[in-house]
Amino acid sequence: MHVVHFTGRLGRKFGGLFDSNEKQLKKLGPIVDRVNSLEPDLQSLSDEALRAITEGLQQELGRGATLDDILPQAFAAVRETSRRKLGLRHFDVQLVGGIALHLGQIAEMKTGEGKTLAATLPLYLNALEGKGCHLVTVNDYLAKRDCLWMGPVYHSLGLSVACITGRQDDGTQRPSFIYDPEHEDPNERWSKLRPIARREAYAADITYGTNNEFGFDYLRDNMVNDLSQCAQRDLHYAIVDEVDNILIDEARTPLIISAASEEAANRYVIFDRVVSRLVSDTDYVVDERTRSVHLTDDIGIPKVESMLQQQGVLKGPSLFDHSNFVLTHYLQSALRAHALFRRDRDYVVKNGQVIIVDEFTGRLMPGRRYSEGLHQAIEAREHVQVQRESVTHATITFQNFFRMYAKLAGMTGTAATEAEEFSRIYNLEVLVVPTNMPMIREDLSDRIYRDEAVKFTAVANDVARAHAAGRPVLVGTTSIDKSEVLGDLFTRQGLRAQILNAKNHEKEASIIAEAGRLGAITVATNMAGRGVDIILGGNPANRPPEEWQKEHDAVVAMGGLYVLGTEHHEARRIDNQLRGRSGRQGDSGATCFFVSLDDDIMRRFGGERVKSVMEWAGMDDQTPIEHPVVTRAIANAQVQTEGYHFDTRKHLVEYDDVLNKHRQVTYDERRKVLSGADLRENILSMLDEEIEIAVDAHLDPDREELDGDALAQDLNTLFPVSSEFADETFHHLPPAHIRDTIVGKVTQYAHRTYEERESELGAQAMRFAERFVMLRVIDNLWMEHLTAMEHMRHGIGLRAAGQQKPIDVYKREGHALFEGLLAAIKHDVAAGMFRVSVKTQQPSPAARPPSVKRVVAPGGKKVGRNDPCPCGSGRKYKQCCGK
Repeated sequence: MHVVHFTGRLGRKFGGLFDSNEKQLKKLGPIVDRVNSLEPDLQSLSDEALRAITEGLQQELGRGATLDDILPQAFAAVRETSRRKLGLRHFDVQLVGGIALHLGQIAEMKTGEGKTLAATLPLYLNALEGKGCHLVTVNDYLAKRDCLWMGPVYHSLGLSVACITGRQDDGTQRPSFIYDPEHEDPNERWSKLRPIARREAYAADITYGTNNEFGFDYLRDNMVNDLSQCAQRDLHYAIVDEVDNILIDEARTPLIISAASEEAANRYVIFDRVVSRLVSDTDYVVDERTRSVHLTDDIGIPKVESMLQQQGVLKGPSLFDHSNFVLTHYLQSALRAHALFRRDRDYVVKNGQVIIVDEFTGRLMPGRRYSEGLHQAIEAREHVQVQRESVTHATITFQNFFRMYAKLAGMTGTAATEAEEFSRIYNLEVLVVPTNMPMIREDLSDRIYRDEAVKFTAVANDVARAHAAGRPVLVGTTSIDKSEVLGDLFTRQGLRAQILNAKNHEKEASIIAEAGRLGAITVATNMAGRGVDIILGGNPANRPPEEWQKEHDAVVAMGGLYVLGTEHHEARRIDNQLRGRSGRQGDSGATCFFVSLDDDIMRRFGGERVKSVMEWAGMDDQTPIEHPVVTRAIANAQVQTEGYHFDTRKHLVEYDDVLNKHRQVTYDERRKVLSGADLRENILSMLDEEIEIAVDAHLDPDREELDGDALAQDLNTLFPVSSEFADETFHHLPPAHIRDTIVGKVTQYAHRTYEERESELGAQAMRFAERFVMLRVIDNLWMEHLTAMEHMRHGIGLRAAGQQKPIDVYKREGHALFEGLLAAIKHDVAAGMFRVSVKTQQPSPAARPPSVKRVVAPGGKKVGRNDPCPCGSGRKYKQCCGK
C-alpha cells in the first residue's frame, strides 16, 4: 500500500499563502500519515473484527487514554467501514477536516469536498465517550438524509444514530427516527429510519437535527414539570454544518417560545390603513443603509395625527404625548412593513399565512415570525388574518445556546471572511482545508450595467449563447420575484429553465442534482446549505454508466458548469457559495456576476455616483462597465455591510449575555426542584426571610416602636395569623430587643403553622404541593421578567441621548430587575404554600387508589386540560387527574 506523505503535499498546495494556516496543516500531516499507515491492517479484518474495534477503544478510554490517543485508529476504522458500506473512501484532506472538527475548530472545505463524509470521523471518535454527539444541519431533509446516508457506517461499528425533525404547521411534533437496517417502510426513500420518541433520539450515540430544534428542545426541557419529560442530555459535542449560515446569518434572530397575548389585532389593521395613504420621501424617509424608516416632522407627523384623530385612536394632543406612547409601536411596525419588506423577497403568502423567506438560503421558514409586531403589521398589509401578539415564555440566542456545548466545531465552504467573528464570539478558529484536486475554475470579471432591465436582457442573451452550445448554466438570484422575472424572460426567448426558490423548495434536491446536464438551465434563489452537489453530466443514479459518462465528458469538453450571478449579495460568502457550485473536485467551470447600479447593494452604497459618472462620460446603456474602481466599490460595500451586521450581532449577544446569566440561575434552580431537592427547608428559609423583611418594614429601630396592626396585616399576606397571637405578640412585649423577640416568635408560629398544614395534607401531598408551587411561581415570574427585560431593551437606546452607554444601563437595571425577580419568587412561594388548595380525588373506575389527593392551583385557579397535572405525575391534566 502506497502511503502519501501528506505534510509536503499540503505545503506545496498552499505555497505559503497563509502562514498560520499552513503551519497548522503541517502539524496535522503526521496524524494523517499515521491513519494511512493503519489502512492495510484494517483492510484484512472481517466486519466483526472491525466492529470489535469500537469496544476496544472504549476500554482504552476507560483505562485513562484520551481521544487524541485513539484518534488514528478510530479514524482508520471509520474510513475502512465507509469504503465497505458506502463505497466512499475518505480523502486525506477529509481526514484533515475531521481532525480540525475534533479539535473544536471550523473546517473550511470547498463545495463538493465531502464535508458530510468528513464529519463521520470526529462524530464516531467523540461518541465513544458515551455522552452523545450532535450534528447540526440547516433543515429537516438534510438531517434525515445524512442520518440515513451515514447510518450504515455508525451501525456497522456498533453505534446508534438518530435524527430529530421539526414541528408541522399545526404545531404537532413530527416523529424522530433511528437508523435500523431491519425496519421496512412503505416509503422506500426512508425505509431504514424507524420512528422513535424524541428522548430516545437524544439517547442515541449520534443525533442529527436542525439548529432550531436543538435550541427549542433546550428551552422546552426547561419548561417541563418532571425530569422524565426532558428530551436532551447534557450538551457535550456538536458539529455545525453550514456554520456561517447558522452561527452568523441566523444569529440575528433569537429563538423564542411564546403564546398569544390578549392584545387586540385590529389596531394593526387601523395603522395599515393610515400608513398605506402615506407618500414616500414626502411623509416618511427611508434609510436603506440602516434599513430604518421615520416620519418627516413637517408633513408626515401632522398627517398621521390627523388621520388617527379621525379614526378616534389618538387620545392626547400629539402622537408623541405620553398617553399615546403605545401607539408609536403600531405605527413603527406598519411603516417598516410598507417601506422595507417586500412580498416574494422577504416573505411569501401561502394558505392565508405570511411565511418568512430566509434571505441567505431562499428557503421558507414556517413557524418563525418577525418580532416586535412586525409580522402582524405585514399580515395587515397583505389582508390575511392578523395573529395576536405573543408573550415570551422562553428565549435564547444561537450564540449563547451553542456556547453551552462542552466542545463545538463547524464546517462550511465559506468561513475565512468571518474568521474574526467566529473567534471573538464563539472562540472558534478557522482552518482552511485545501481541495483534494486543484481548482481550475475560471472566475470572470463582473459585468456592470446601468439599470436592471438592461442587465436582465444581457443575462438572457448570455444564457442563450451557453445553452445553444449545450453548456449547463446555473443562474443565481437574490429573491423569489427576480427568479420568476428571469424565468418569464427565458420563456419568451424559448429557453426552458428549472426554477428553484422557496415556493418549490421541496424539489430542490432533484433540481440541483440535474443542474449539470447538457443544456440544463437552472435558476436558484441563493445556494447556501443545499447539501447536494452538481455533478457534470447530471445525477448518475438510475442511468446506464456509459450514457452518463458520455454526457459527462461532453459537458467537461465545453468548459463545465457556467455559474451566472445576477446580483452581488451583501455578504461575500453568499457570492462565494454560488461560485463554489462550479469547479467541484477539480472539474472545469466558470463564474461571472452581472451587476446593475439599481441593485440593492449598489443603491445603498454609491450607485448614484457611478451612474452620474456614466452619464457624464456619455456611455450608452447597453455597454457593461468592466473597471476595477467599480469592482472595488462593490467589494467595499460588501465589507461595510458585513461590518454593520457584525456590530448588530455583537450587540445582540452583549445584551443576551446579561439575560443569559439570569437564565442560567433560574434554570439551575428549576432543575434542582425537578431533581427532588429538599424544598421544605428551602421554603421555610424563604418564609424566615420574608418575616424579617415584614418586621423591619413596620419597626422603628430608633424608638423601638412597632406598628403591630400593620405588621399583622402584612404577615397575613404570607400565612394566616390569628388575632390572639397578634395581640399577644405585637402589643404586650417589653421594648428591649423587640426586633429579635418578634422575629423569633413569628418564625416559630409560622413554622408551627406549616407543620400543621403538612399534618393536614399528609407528607406526600405536601411534597407535591411544594414542587407545584415552586415551579408555578418560578415560571410565571420568569415570563414577567422576560417581558420586562424585553421592554427595557427596546427603549434602552434612548439613554444614549443622556450621555449614558445603553449596554451599561441595561446591565445595571437588568441586575436590579433580577434581584426583584428573586425577591418576588421568595415572597410568592412562601405565601403560595399557605394558599394552595388540596382536594381529595373522587373514586373512579380507573385502577387508582381512592384516597389519592390532588393539588390544584393557588387560589383555586382552574387547571387547563392541556396544562401539566398539578399532582406531579408529569402527564397532562386531562390524561391524569382530569379524566
